[in-house]
Amino acid sequence: MIETETSIDPIWPGDTDWEALAARAISAALAVSAQGALAQARFTVSVSVHFGTDDEVQALNRDYRHKDKPTNVLSFPMIDRDDFAALANTDDGEVLLGDIMLAYQTCAREAEEKGIALAAHATHLALHGMLHLLGHDHVEEAEAGIMEALEVKALANLGIDNPY
Repeated sequence: MIETETSIDPIWPGDTDWEALAARAISAALAVSAQGALAQARFTVSVSVHFGTDDEVQALNRDYRHKDKPTNVLSFPMIDRDDFAALANTDDGEVLLGDIMLAYQTCAREAEEKGIALAAHATHLALHGMLHLLGHDHVEEAEAGIMEALEVKALANLGIDNPY
């Protein structure tokens, strides 16, 4: 079972159900990943998604990545990619995959520049963050291609156009 814990800064517009959006994005990313079986696990798989501000994300980006600027999304995995196989043997009742942080001002600006709805862009970024929690990265070109293909597939499953 997947549990998405969501917190939303008041700066995010009230016309979108950000909680539901986060849950859909998390589930869609999991469904296309090699770790898709976690959705049917006998334990709870927990992910935290925070819809925050540029200032919050900039502080985290500075403190953890040594980049003193905001970015659209940050993810903080709690499980090393090599440890996913061992999760099937857990008896803890709950596995914390990690945290995802979105920055409103950056997300809104990027959505406007791309001519897409903020909700579609935020879905993409939450999904992107979840793929990071599931062990994917885009540092190497080959892995970036894999991650991008998973994003496109998951977004298509949600009825969202290819953002690339």
